[in-house]
Amino acid sequence: MMMTSDWAIILDEADELCEMIVSSEPAKMLQQAYDAVYSDVQIVEAIFAFNRMKEQYEDVQRFGKYHPDYHTIMKSIRQQKRALDLNEKVSALRIAENDFQDLLDQISLLIGKTVSEAVKVPVSNPFFASGSSCGGGCGSGGSCSCSA
Repeated sequence: MMMTSDWAIILDEADELCEMIVSSEPAKMLQQAYDAVYSDVQIVEAIFAFNRMKEQYEDVQRFGKYHPDYHTIMKSIRQQKRALDLNEKVSALRIAENDFQDLLDQISLLIGKTVSEAVKVPVSNPFFASGSSCGGGCGSGGSCSCSA
């Protein structure tokens, strides 16, 4: 492929769009929430403990209720997940992640519709699925016919 002035303009505009996304309010909020979670030693330890428990959980899932530690591990992983879910910093991080994903979905839809109305754009939020050509089942095994 040969580089033309059109390609150079597109690349410059893509770089400008990236800078706008990185400097956006949702991106800043996401970075602040991420820093708040991962600068807290107790939360980081809880996340690592939860990840270790998830490995044990996956092992238990292979054998189901016949695993000797089935009830213990199932109860423990639910308790750890609930403790993380109820942590204010972790929940703020999840909200910030969702807000940032919504921004990316909106941008994807705008770019997709600029190219063609027939472009199928997978989105994570069902609210934006109506603006997409997809039926909201992208990537989730739904009835969407796109290859996302």
